[in-house]
Amino acid sequence: MSPFFSKETEKLLSKLVEDANIVFLYLNTNGNVAICNKKVADIAGKTKEDIVGKHWLHVLYHDIDTAIKQQMFKAVLDDSITYKRSNNFEGVIVDANNAERFISWSITPIIGESGAVEGILFIGNDITALKERELPLRKIDDTLKNIFTSIKEYALYVINLDGNITYYGMGSEMLFGWKKNDIIFKHAGVLHAKDNANSDLPFILEQVKKSGEFELETTLVKKDGQSFPVILTASKFLDTEGKTTGYIFMAKDVTERKKMEYQIFQSEKLAAIGQLAAGMAHEVNNPLFVISGRLEVLLGQKRLAVKVKESLEVMSQQADRIRRLVDRMLKFSRQAPLRLEPININDVIENVLPLLSYQKLTSAKIDVEKELLKDLPLIKGDLNQLQEVFVNLFVNAYQSMASGGKLTIKTSNYQGNYAQVTISDTGCGIPQQSLKNLFMPFFSTKKEGTGLGLSICYNIIKSHNGSVDIETQVNKGTTFIIRLPFAKSEKGGGSAQ
Repeated sequence: MSPFFSKETEKLLSKLVEDANIVFLYLNTNGNVAICNKKVADIAGKTKEDIVGKHWLHVLYHDIDTAIKQQMFKAVLDDSITYKRSNNFEGVIVDANNAERFISWSITPIIGESGAVEGILFIGNDITALKERELPLRKIDDTLKNIFTSIKEYALYVINLDGNITYYGMGSEMLFGWKKNDIIFKHAGVLHAKDNANSDLPFILEQVKKSGEFELETTLVKKDGQSFPVILTASKFLDTEGKTTGYIFMAKDVTERKKMEYQIFQSEKLAAIGQLAAGMAHEVNNPLFVISGRLEVLLGQKRLAVKVKESLEVMSQQADRIRRLVDRMLKFSRQAPLRLEPININDVIENVLPLLSYQKLTSAKIDVEKELLKDLPLIKGDLNQLQEVFVNLFVNAYQSMASGGKLTIKTSNYQGNYAQVTISDTGCGIPQQSLKNLFMPFFSTKKEGTGLGLSICYNIIKSHNGSVDIETQVNKGTTFIIRLPFAKSEKGGGSAQ
């Protein structure tokens, strides 16, 4: 009998423990149950008499598949005994019906007057119902995470006050190319373009410190060093006390939007230049017609000094050159109506390649490799205009390989909707600064080029509802990728070589 409490008080305490909606266990130093309450008996599916004297592991973990959970619980218990301190943790046990119960445990060692541990008190709150209510919310949270992760053009990452990445998720791997394990705790500077002052990390953080949040359009960098445009939103990451512990970054990839904007800008610019070219061509044509006529009359005279005749012939050749340039200007500005017909793109390529022998091309050895997909669906196009496109691109490829090289031509089915033609050379490549103007009229990377060939190609492909993309590296080569939509419900049967 306890010297501290009366019999009535002890009886009341015993009843409170017995009827309380808690898991109550008192263990001796061997880990056997000395006292338990009704809640323990209900969960274990046994009487209190069957439980008392049994080892606590056999009471709480009767299922052999719970070895890991047992070891976790035992580790916490051992810590309490060894260091004579209380521990709190959440664990899972299995009841008599083999259902999991989530228990919030408090483990307290009972210390005797000698300072030794005399027993262990387990008090547990059954929080299974609470966890089950949390489960739908967790599922919603997981669903939202999956949705955000599947949005390819977004990336979310968090940095600490030192600038090191502490969280890297929500599409970041797909957007930047870095794996999570490779970039965690790296400095966020690896994602920011060093040559762009607006992308500079210290500048962005300074703006966030001033206003709490900052949004800008800038460029970030992939793992392979390739930069890409984004809308970047940065804000403070606060703890529960409102202190700044880091910064959250949300990046939206706007590469496709930029391409669209550039295409619209190019189309508008080309239309304006086309009108100007048409006006210039007409103005030049009139006096040119007079000059060419007079030269023809003069050259028809029989008694001309040799030097005079030679000079007149040079003038006539140059007048013809101007006429050809004017014709190309008119062709650029006044696109002929399309004569659409079902076309096998493989046949167009096969028919164009022999025409290269009529061009004044390099005498160096050029190897031509063809990988043309069999049974490629037909497209609808203007045969003459498409032939002009491929002649232009093949000639450009040859001219870029003055010392010889390899021309590779491939056709493929792109996403089931387009015939894709890939034309790759191993030539000199195109400098990055020239790419933006490559399809602009009168822009040329060649000394004697008129700058109209690629402009006309671009207009022809666009008029066929197609697209042209370029991949290039200086001194390694250039690849033109052309996509033309398939004609509906029509199949081709061109042979592949």
